[in-house]
Amino acid sequence: MSRLKWYNRCIMKKFWFVLLFLLVTSQAVNADDKVMNDPNDPNELSEFLSIKWNAVISILQNKDIDKKAKETQIDKIVSPYFDFPLMSKLALGRKHWPKLTPQQCEKLIQLFTERLKTSYRNKISLYKDEKVLIKPKEQKNNTVYIPMALASKARKVEMLYKFHRVDKGWRIYDVEIQGVSILLTYRSQFNDILKHGTIQDLFSRLEKPPDG
Repeated sequence: MSRLKWYNRCIMKKFWFVLLFLLVTSQAVNADDKVMNDPNDPNELSEFLSIKWNAVISILQNKDIDKKAKETQIDKIVSPYFDFPLMSKLALGRKHWPKLTPQQCEKLIQLFTERLKTSYRNKISLYKDEKVLIKPKEQKNNTVYIPMALASKARKVEMLYKFHRVDKGWRIYDVEIQGVSILLTYRSQFNDILKHGTIQDLFSRLEKPPDG
């Protein structure tokens, strides 16, 4: 395995651990005493994440909830909080996306979304006792960046969640882990496939189970 592929795999594993945290945190709102609706005000986004953190431990450590049940709960909140169509478009990039037919665009979104879901489901057991640290947000027009970190005695993972404005509020379109964009990582992989193959080759690759 090349050093670049090894590095990309390490970044991906960290990403899915972090993504799992946020998704389950969002699902945890029903278990928390203080409920906050999907915020329209960007100033509420940090509080929105912080409130849900209070319930995440009870869900992840609940021995009465098996792995399948946790997967089901996580799947229910993916669509509302992540802009998968935009993530698919950005991952493929402006060089390749315009070349796709509407049917190919739809298929890419479907396969890429399922790849994201499968990958974080595979990482569900990685959560231990990390604590979340939320830093002040940064806003640039209709984009909001929220720096966060997961910290334990053994490690600290820095991340940056990127939200953009949509009709229903704010949705995540990218996550940086230790300064590396998950979408740019995927774009590098997709470009490598399309450099030597076709969009059908990319579809075939996405249809296979993810590594690790």
